[in-house]
Amino acid sequence: MIRAHSEGIGSLLRPAYLLNARTQLDQRQLSPADFKHVEDRAVDEALSLQESAGLDVVTDGEVRRYAFFGHLIEALEGFDKAGGWSIPFHDEQGTELTLKRPVVVEKLKWRRQMSVEEFTYLRCRTHRPAKVTLLSAQQAAAYYDPEKSKGAYATRDAYLADLVDFTRREIAELQRLGCEYIQIDAPQYAALLDEKMREGYRQRGADPDTLIDACVDLDNAIIEGHQGMTFGIHICRGNYQSMFYASGGYDRIAEHVFSRAKFHRFLLEYDDERSGTFAPLKHVAGDRVVVLGLVSSKKARLETADELKRRIDEASKVVPLERLALSPQCGFASTSEGNRLTADDQRLKLELVAGVARQVWGS
Repeated sequence: MIRAHSEGIGSLLRPAYLLNARTQLDQRQLSPADFKHVEDRAVDEALSLQESAGLDVVTDGEVRRYAFFGHLIEALEGFDKAGGWSIPFHDEQGTELTLKRPVVVEKLKWRRQMSVEEFTYLRCRTHRPAKVTLLSAQQAAAYYDPEKSKGAYATRDAYLADLVDFTRREIAELQRLGCEYIQIDAPQYAALLDEKMREGYRQRGADPDTLIDACVDLDNAIIEGHQGMTFGIHICRGNYQSMFYASGGYDRIAEHVFSRAKFHRFLLEYDDERSGTFAPLKHVAGDRVVVLGLVSSKKARLETADELKRRIDEASKVVPLERLALSPQCGFASTSEGNRLTADDQRLKLELVAGVARQVWGS
């Protein structure tokens, strides 16, 4: 199992030259072969950034994806990339943006591997543990629309059964190639801890607690049976251009997720008061690790080492220090637009995560 006390969540800010190259590719002004060289350069720089910062675990920065879920949408035939319902994101000042989600409209078919290219390229360029990010079945459930999807799948459960099978197939190939650590991204769990969103489920005839148990079962099904691999689950409250879509502590889902989910590492957003207290962590099983997302990837302000240490000490009253780790609260660019920080802001925050982890837990 991976033993690490500092890591990023996955995505990093896309450099301008990469965004420009993708536009050129879409307009057929750049060949696929030339675009791959640009992508490779961006991955090399993302890796160098993380290694220089001193993180124990590295990713490819998700720079080959247009969004954190892009690997799924582009690898499997059957999705309308932006045909799903819009989800509103907002900040503390009330500014709002909407993000169009994908929607499944045809029976899913395998087009290519989801993340094997990402891993094999990264594996050849680092000696540190390399993490791959995949999508939670619970998150993918949001890409089913009863009207738009019924021609492909009569029920959401039928769609999710295929989704689980395809994801397990991807994990098996990653394991064969030497991958040891996979993070399952599950921001949609936030909809089940935000009281306003929970009430919306009730009004539509769904009990939130029954729903979350079903979601945990699906995500357990994705990861079970892959012996020797480390699985983490990342739960946040939305991340789009420095905005969020949910608020609320983990209290409402703690017993369902922390006790029943079979993940080895829980990567949790804890950067501000929207995340609640550390008390729900008492439900985390005795051998699991909690990765505290104490450093904001949304706001430019750089936290201090002392405030992070104080919060780690506070959390250690609930979960023993040896079973804690440190990370940003989310990725820096869950979509290609990125959060409203500079590359220097991002670098300083990653260095802070790694530096405080070394001070608290040693090298």
